[in-house]
Amino acid sequence: MPESPLDLTRDQRHGHAAMLAFSALVAGSFSLGHIVANDIAPEAITALRFMLAALVMAIFAFAGGGFRRAHFRAPWRYLVLGGLFALYFVLMFEGLKSAKPVSAAAVFTLMPMMAAGFGFLLLRQITTPRMAAALGLAALGALWVIFRADLSAFSALDFGRGEAIYFVGCISHAVYTPMVRRLNRGENAVVFTFGTLVGGSLLLALLGWREILATDWAALPAIVWITLGYLVFFSTAASFVLLQFATLRLPSAKVMAYAYLTPAWVILWEAGLGNGWPVPLVGLGVAAISLALVLLLRDEEAG
Repeated sequence: MPESPLDLTRDQRHGHAAMLAFSALVAGSFSLGHIVANDIAPEAITALRFMLAALVMAIFAFAGGGFRRAHFRAPWRYLVLGGLFALYFVLMFEGLKSAKPVSAAAVFTLMPMMAAGFGFLLLRQITTPRMAAALGLAALGALWVIFRADLSAFSALDFGRGEAIYFVGCISHAVYTPMVRRLNRGENAVVFTFGTLVGGSLLLALLGWREILATDWAALPAIVWITLGYLVFFSTAASFVLLQFATLRLPSAKVMAYAYLTPAWVILWEAGLGNGWPVPLVGLGVAAISLALVLLLRDEEAG
C-alpha cells in the first residue's frame, strides 16, 4: 500500500505541493496562449514576459535579503538554463498557432518520461519499476482525459505541425528539470529564478531583436496584455519559483509527473472560458491520475 503523505519529509511534502500549484498555473498558458498566439511573435511575447518576470523576481529577492556576490558565480549557468526555458516557451507559442490547447497538453504529458531519462543521464537518478508503473498509469489517465473518454478521438490523433514544434520545446523543458539541480550551487529559488530569467532575456533579446522591434506594441488587442500579465505573474515568475523549489527537493521524474495533471487543468480552463465540460466518463482518467500521484508520493531510495 502507498505510504501516507505524512510519512514524507517536510521538504518532500512542500515539493509536491509546489508542483500541484505549478500544474494548475501552467495549464492557463495553453488556453490563453492559444487565444493570442497569432497576434504577437513568440519571441516578442516571451522576451517581454521574461524581462517583466525578472523585475518581479528582483523585487522578491531584495525583499528577502537581496543579492550576494556568491549568487552570481559561474553566470554561464543562467544562460544555459535561461536558454532552455526560453526555447520551451517560444516553441510553445509557435506550436499553439495551429495546435489546440488540449492537443498541446497531450504533448506536454510526454515530458515526465523524457525527464526521467535525462534525470538518469545527467544525475544518475533511477526510476524504479514502481515509479515507472505509476508514470505509465498517469499517462493513460491523462490520455483518457485529453481525448474526453472518446476512443475514436484517440485513434484519429493527428500529430500536426504545431504539435511537432511544441514537442521539440518539451524536450528542452525535460532537459531543464535535471539541469536545475545539477547547476544550482546553493542559491535559493528566488535568486536562481531571477538569474535564469535574466539569462533567458539576454538570449531572446540577442536572437529575437527583429521580431521584438517589428511588433506594434500599441496596436496589440487587450487580450494580449491580459495574457501577458497572467504569464508574467503566474505562469512565469510563480511557476519558475515553484518548479525550481520542487526540483531541489524531488527527483526529476517525480517533478515532471505533475505534467500529467495539466490536461485536466486545461479542460477546467477551457470550460471556464465557455468551451463546455467533458463527458462524465472523463472522471475515470482523473481518478487514474490521482492514484498514480498517490503512488508517486511514496518515499523510496530513488526518490
